[in-house]
Formats: sequence, C-alpha cells, structure tokens
Amino acid sequence: MRPILFVPLSVIWLLLPSCGKKPPAKPPQMPPAAVSFLPATAETVTITRDLPGRMDAVRVAEIRARVAGILLKKTFEEGADVKAGDVLFQIDPAPLQAVHDAATAILARAEASAKQAENLVSRFRELVAINAVSKQDADNSQSALTMANAEVLAAQAALDTAELNLSYATVTAPISGRIGKAEVTEGALVGQGSPTLLAVVQQLDPIYFDFTQSSVDLIALKKAGSDQSQVTLLLEDGSEYGKTGRILFSDASVDETTGMVSLRAEFPNPDHDLLPGMFARARIIQAVRENVVTVPQRAVTRAAGGMGSVMIVDDQNLAQVRMIRTAEMAGDKWVVASGLKAGERVIMEGHLKARPGEPVVPEPFVPASKN
Repeated sequence: MRPILFVPLSVIWLLLPSCGKKPPAKPPQMPPAAVSFLPATAETVTITRDLPGRMDAVRVAEIRARVAGILLKKTFEEGADVKAGDVLFQIDPAPLQAVHDAATAILARAEASAKQAENLVSRFRELVAINAVSKQDADNSQSALTMANAEVLAAQAALDTAELNLSYATVTAPISGRIGKAEVTEGALVGQGSPTLLAVVQQLDPIYFDFTQSSVDLIALKKAGSDQSQVTLLLEDGSEYGKTGRILFSDASVDETTGMVSLRAEFPNPDHDLLPGMFARARIIQAVRENVVTVPQRAVTRAAGGMGSVMIVDDQNLAQVRMIRTAEMAGDKWVVASGLKAGERVIMEGHLKARPGEPVVPEPFVPASKN
C-alpha cells in the first residue's frame, strides 16, 4: 500500500495560475509614420510688399461756362475720349456778337476822332509858326489829340474783351482725355453770376496710383534701389495689371501725426482700363536678402509669443520639433532668422502622425501639379 502525500493548500493555490493561464501579450508596435520633406534652402530672396491705394488722374480739367448765355448744344459723346481744342459746347453767341459789333463801331469812331485831332494839331503847328493862332490854342489841340488817342486805346480794349467773350461762346477741351457726363442740358442758362460747371475731362494715360507706407519702410525702399525698379499693380479681383509702373519719389510727403509717407506711382494706361478712384494694391520690392535660409510657410506652426516651429527629420530618421524665429515673407516662404540651418529636412506632409523622438519613413516632397 502506497503512502498518501499531503500537499498544503497554499502550494496548490500557487500552482493553479501557472497551469491554467498564458502570460499577457505585448501591445503591437505602430509602424513608423510616413512623412515627406523638403530641405531648408539658403538663397537670395526678394522681399515684396503689397500696399493698398487708389488710382488718380494725372490731370483733371473742369469745363465751366466763362460767359453768360443760353446753352445751344453739346457736341461730344459722354464717356468718349476728346482731344485738346475739340468743341464741346456752344453757347448762344448772338448777344456777344452784338456787343462785339458795338465795340467795333466805338473803336472806329474813336480812331476817326483821333485822326481829326491829329490833323488839327498839324494845322495849328503851321499857324503858330506865322503867329496866326495863339500858343494856347496849339497846346489845347495837342491835349485833344492825347485824349483822342486814349479813347482809341480804351475802345480797342473793349473790342478785345468782346472778341474774347465771343470766343468763350464756343467751349473747347483744354486737355486731352476722357470726358464725363454733361452737367447741364441744352436750353439751360449758364454762366450767370458764377462759372457753371459743364463737364469734367480727365487725362487717364498715364495714370497715378496713390498709396502710403511708413517712413521706415521708405528708407529701406530707397536703400534697396527700388526707385529704379518696376512696380506691379494688383487689381481688385486679384489679377495682375499687364503693365508695370514706377514710383515717383519726388512727390513723397510725410504725415507728421502718423509718420506715414504718401507715395505716388505712375502707370501707362493706353486702353483706359484703370479709372480714377479704383482700388488696387501696388506690389513693390522692399528689400533683397542674400544667402538667407527659407522654409515653406505651410510647414511652420505658430506658437504663443510669435515663435514658430517646424518638424524636421534628423540624421537617424527621427522626428524632432525645432523652434524657429521668422523674419519677412518671400512669396510662399518664410525667411528664417534663427533656429534652422540650410539642408535640414523639414517635414511638409505627415507631421500630424509623426511624434517627436520617434522614427519616421522620410520621402522627398513632391508638390502637387497646378494644372
């Protein structure tokens, strides 16, 4: 008969887990995140600024009635281009012609009186020589001649004024440009008491663009040599105007209260696509930065305090966060002032999946086609 072995319950309790359960499995490892990168580049960039402003005509002429009268007709099409000297309006010339004719008659009478006085002086000069008349009579005849000549001058001046007023009845364009709407209609009494506005002519080619910027930026602008560079105009719809202009620094003035500088650019406008009052933006070259590190704007994340950050792929293909300080924008890139070196691989896509310090699978970034 075999002996019976007694095993303590505590030992049996300790042996049960090892007999009935498997050790817990480790959680599955996540594969490295796939990212695409672009190397930070060192290059020479052009810093531009878009400055808002409005178009302004080079010359504006207000056509006004310079004599009183009834407007008979207008001889232009509203909104058309006119040339200097073109007839625009015709004021009734009849009253002015009558004044002119009267002045002509007065001048003729004054000239006849002067001629008569001159003959009398000549006659008295002969009679004085033979003591046929007194010296006083000769002097009186000379005074009469002087007065007659003065009357001729006054009559001539009146005739010149009448001729000038008569010419004002035909209203012409003082400059070449585009004429707006007629401010009066036929049959209206114009020029009575004050010069009546008839229409406005604006010279549109070339045309001005007025804008403002700080005096500090103006200094930088001149140092960059932009006074010799071209200025690009961006229209309200975002499109680029087809012709370039130039900045007229001679017209610059500083507002003492704001420190802003009023600048003017000049653009060719042969097709009159640009109109006075139109809003636009001037894109000017503010500075040229040589051998600076740049990074695409889409790769930069802004942090509190204005600092930026990018994710890079280090030499061991690990994702790392790099704090950077940016300067100006150059197109779709930031100029990096500090925190990043040329050649470092900046993550463009996949940075949301990448974790700092963990491995990634880097591939060169291929920009999407713009087609």
